[in-house]
Amino acid sequence: MASILSADRFHNEEAAYEWVEARLWPNGPVCPHCAATGDRVGRLNGKTTRPGLRKCYACRKPFTVKMGTVFEASHVPMRMWLQAIYLLCSSKKGISTRQLQRTFGVGLKTAWFMSHRIREAMTTVGVEPMGGEGGIVEIDETFIGRKAGTEVRRGYAHKRPVLTLVERRPGGAVARSFHVQGTAAADLLPIIKAHVSSGSHIVTDEAGQYAHLNKHFAEHDFTRHSVGEYGRG
Repeated sequence: MASILSADRFHNEEAAYEWVEARLWPNGPVCPHCAATGDRVGRLNGKTTRPGLRKCYACRKPFTVKMGTVFEASHVPMRMWLQAIYLLCSSKKGISTRQLQRTFGVGLKTAWFMSHRIREAMTTVGVEPMGGEGGIVEIDETFIGRKAGTEVRRGYAHKRPVLTLVERRPGGAVARSFHVQGTAAADLLPIIKAHVSSGSHIVTDEAGQYAHLNKHFAEHDFTRHSVGEYGRG
């Protein structure tokens, strides 16, 4: 049985472009400059022409499927982008920038650029707020990985802070996690308010950044770690 990573799109640049084009242009190529389609858009096939290059005969401008996507303004091969996306999406615990750097043999700035673009593309948009009347949303933060360029020390100052929201529902739970700049109320409250309905019942620990959530939500209870409480079971 062949690995999915043996597919042509992960190794051949032309196949990689064709795969992306089939998903972004299901009805044929569209000029990002003037929206021309059909026979007004042609493919350039010269020996020195880079893969995926097309030309619009309406506005006379060249373009590729990269324009307007996370791939734009990047010299990284499309096949490498597809490999990186697959690895980030299929890895249960995620992949660090350093690991991408080692895997692809690129510079740290290139690996950071790729991981940042991919994670930004994965940002959840257009979804309903969590909780609502009668709904309970548990909120907590943790620290994972390592900040680029920081020395590993005791504690978590060298790690990346992550905020997680969990709504328990019949048959399971729904969770959303966000990489945040810090754990102060100013860092967390905008995300919480954007993703949790104001009618929700909020549960947090006793950390100071959560002290005033009752001003924004219907109810606010605390899990008191100081007396041995750890979650709602």
